[in-house]
Parts: sequence; structure tokens; C-alpha cells
Amino acid sequence: MGDTVGRHHQPDALPRLPGVPEPPVSATTGTGTGSTASRPDDERSGDGGTGAKATSTARSSAVMAAGSVVSRGTGFARSAVVAAALGTIGSTADGYAVGNSLPSIVYMLLLGGALNAVFVPELVKAAKEHEDGGVAYTDRLVTVCVAALLAITAIAVWAAPVIVDVYTDYSGQQAAMTTAFARYCLPQIFFLGLFTLLGQVLNARGRFGAMMWAPVVNNLVVITVFGLYLAFAAGGGGTLTATETALLGWGTTAGIAVQTLALLPALRAARFRWRPRFDWRGSGLTRPLRSAFWLVLLVLVNQAAYWVTTRLATTAGLEGGPGYSAYNNAYVLWAVPHGIITVSLVTALMPRMSAAAADGDTAALRRDVSQALRTSASAVVPAACMLLALAQPVMALVFGYGRTSAGDTAAMAGILMAFAPGLLAMSGQYVLSRTFYSLSDTRTPFLLNLVIVAVNAGLSVAAAHLLPARWAVTGMAAAYSVALCVGWAVTARVLGRRLAVARPLRSTAVATHARLLVAAVPATVLGHLAALGAARAGALAAATAGAAVIVLTFAVLARPLRLTELDALLFGLRRRLTRS
Repeated sequence: MGDTVGRHHQPDALPRLPGVPEPPVSATTGTGTGSTASRPDDERSGDGGTGAKATSTARSSAVMAAGSVVSRGTGFARSAVVAAALGTIGSTADGYAVGNSLPSIVYMLLLGGALNAVFVPELVKAAKEHEDGGVAYTDRLVTVCVAALLAITAIAVWAAPVIVDVYTDYSGQQAAMTTAFARYCLPQIFFLGLFTLLGQVLNARGRFGAMMWAPVVNNLVVITVFGLYLAFAAGGGGTLTATETALLGWGTTAGIAVQTLALLPALRAARFRWRPRFDWRGSGLTRPLRSAFWLVLLVLVNQAAYWVTTRLATTAGLEGGPGYSAYNNAYVLWAVPHGIITVSLVTALMPRMSAAAADGDTAALRRDVSQALRTSASAVVPAACMLLALAQPVMALVFGYGRTSAGDTAAMAGILMAFAPGLLAMSGQYVLSRTFYSLSDTRTPFLLNLVIVAVNAGLSVAAAHLLPARWAVTGMAAAYSVALCVGWAVTARVLGRRLAVARPLRSTAVATHARLLVAAVPATVLGHLAALGAARAGALAAATAGAAVIVLTFAVLARPLRLTELDALLFGLRRRLTRS
């Protein structure tokens, strides 16, 4: 677990919100929070072009966030259809969840971390240093990665029974069904890798929208497949036939394949024409391979912790408590704000951060990191309050259909509440780790991530052995939240020293986070009370009432607490609503 490089890849979860403008631009900083005379040393700037860059970043972030919002919306529909077909707790639901997660696990374990974190800095550096703008270098790097993906996919499909046995304690019919799902889903490895690879090529060329919008097509394909199952194949009880298993497994893989093909128009528009090149010797590919080495180690460690969680969660499911499917459903919903806000923002900033690092412009890099932390937190903290205060009605809205009982949604709501406090730490850790990657440093994030992995694995084991089966998975979610908070604090300290941040505890980013947490307490309490008051009208009314009160509370407190980024975010939303 730990850094999201080592988590399961969520195609529909790929963070500024749609319609949110950049805060008013200062003549010297571009951040809208005052002149350099009153700013901390870690955020001063002498770059007069920052305002234009900030506007471009805001526009790119908004495009990506809009795509991510639509993707998440269809993702909720997808989750609801899957839950209606298979339920959320039980052997069938867990079998599909494990089988569909294995492609992401294997992909991230062997190659995904390197593609996600190394590719953009390397392409940006090649474009600046090579006479052809990095064209030949890009072709070689893509060729190496495609060859690796083909080999990994073939081996994984062949070894499906062994992989299932490693990650679960299943036997008999449960093991056979999970293995069948794995064989149908493991070809996703190739398409997941190709999607990430081509998406990073687009990102390095300043084209961010396609990678965020393409998962919508994936979700629609899966919704159609499970809709067909509900319409024509359901009714056989809790056991799937071989034909039904194949339909659902291959249908899920088809969604990933179509998602990858959806990038082709954007690649043509970016004038990317891939020509396979095998002249790898002396081409400079050893540098990204050295960086990838530490990422492979990072993912190996993360997957070791994830293996612990998977084994413990599936065992809890076999003992009658919420199992892996419930854990995974809560995790996917918890990660939604991170995907919409932080990933979109950092993806847009990554080429700029990589360029600043390549130029040795530490001041610009500090400024970008501070902007990413403050802007993402201004939206992530209210979102975390909603997940904590409104977990029950939100879970009922997303998963409370078909074979999902009220008890199932209540169990998943508890897991979501345990995840919620860790959302801010997850977002902050993502920003800081990507800063190291922009510096072409993958060794330090690996070493820092060991802290998260150790705390998470240790607390998860303790939760599984000390808590009843009903609460074991909830305890594992809380363990991950605690681990993220510890890791975020340690990573911030190390990166602050690396970037020579003066007075880190007095920086604008730290002050913004502190004031947001002050506002979070009354917002969460009032939002929960509003949801309880509207509960008789149904889950939708409860969630809507609670969310409205939380947003209103933050809006009222934004000016008194000097939450500049949050105030700008709310202003942008009001302006967009007025225009509409």
C-alpha cells in the first residue's frame, strides 16, 4: 500500500475543479496571496511569467477535473450495476473483485510505477536536450515498454492459478471461479500499460484531457455488459455459470481495451507517430531504467503490504464479516476526491515541475509544490468531511441495489468513515512524492514509503487479530489512514530540507492546512446532523442536505479564516452557476 504508485490502478479514478478559476494573480508570484515581501521564503519568486503559467495550469486542471467528474459519475453507475448483479459481500462479489484487481496488481508490481512516475520527467528532459525534440528517444522508450507489457501479460495469464493462490486463501469452487475471472481479466495488463504509456506521452506534450475522459467509455462498456447479465443471465442464485463468468470477465477487459483505443484521436492531434525502434544500445535508456529500479522496489514493498491486506480481508470475509469486496468498494469511493482534484492538478503541474527541476530553478519548484498543496487541500478537506459525515447515505446511494442489503451498506459505511481522515494525507503524500520524481529522484520516495508500509502492515495485522470479523476490515482502513498521516509528515520534513524551505512550520501551505482543519470540525458535525434530520426522506435527501450544510459552513468560514484558495474556488463555482 503506501504511495499510490503501488495501489491498484483505477482507470476511472484518474486532481482544481471544473469551472474553478486561478486565484487573482500577483504581479510577482502568480498565486494571488500577496507580494513577495510578505511571503515565506519557500514561496518567493522572481519569475514574471508565473501568472501565464498558472492560468495555463488552471485551464488544464479544469479540463482534466471535468473529465474525471464525468468519469466518476459513470463510475458510480458502474459500481451500482456491478453491486446489483453480484452484491458487495459474499463469495461471488469477492471472486470478481479479486480477479479484476489482479491485472492492476501485477501491472503496477512489474512496470506501472515506472511508467507513472518516470515517463513525463524523462520525456520533458529529452525534448529540451535532444536535437529532434526527443522523437527518437520517445520511440525507443515506448518500444521497450510495449515489449515488456506483452511479455508480462503472457506470463501472468499462464500463471493465473498461482497468482490467485498467493493473494487469497480460497479453495474449491471459490478458487476456481476467482481463477477464471483472473484469466479473463489479466489481459488488461497490456491495455492498462499502453493506456498509461500513451497518456504520459500526451501529458508531456501538454494535452491532458483525453486521459481523463477516456475512462468514461470504459465505464459505459462495463455498464452495458453487466446490464446484459442482469437482463438475461441473472436468476441462477449466487453461483455463476461458466458462460456468465466469461461474459463478465471478458466484458470488463473489453472496457479497458476500448478506453485505450479512445486515446488515438488525441495522439493523432498531437502529431505523435510511433515508429518501433530497437537501437537501444547507447540511446540513454539506462537513466530511466535506473530510476525505475527504485520504483520497482517501491511497488514490491507496497504490494507486500497490499498482499497482507488482501489476505486478511478475504479471510475476514470467509469468517462472516465484510471482506475484500467491501474494502475495495469503500476505497474506490474514498479515492474519488483525490482522483478529481489532486491527480488532475499534479498531472497538469508535472511537466512544469520537471522543467523547473531540469533548469535547477528550486524557487519555481517550491512555488509549484506550495500551490499544489494549498489548492488541492482546499477541495480535499471539505470532501473528506462529506465522506466522514455522510458515509451511510452515500454508500446506500452508490451500492444499495439488487443483492446488497442494508447491513452490507452499513458495514461499508463504517469502512469509508475509517478511510476518510486519511484523504488529506493521501493527497499531500501524492504531491510530495511527485515532487521527488520531478527531480528524477526515485530512491528517496522508496525509502520514505517504507514508513507507510511498515505502519500500515503492522496496524492491519493487529486489527485482524484483535477485532471481531465484523470490524476487522474497518480497522484495516483506519490503519491505512494512520499510516498515510505518518508518512506524509515524514516526507514533508525530508522534502522541505531538500528544497531549502525556510521556516517550514510557518509556511503558507502549513497555515492553510491548519485553518482548513479548524473549519472541518463544525462542518462535519453540522453536516452529519443535517443528514440525520433528512434521513426519513431517503438517502438522496440525506446526502444532499448534509453536503449542502458542509459546503455552506466552509463558505461562511472561508473569509474569517483567510482561506484564500477555498474562497477563490467558491467564487469560481458561484460565477459558473451565475453564467448557467
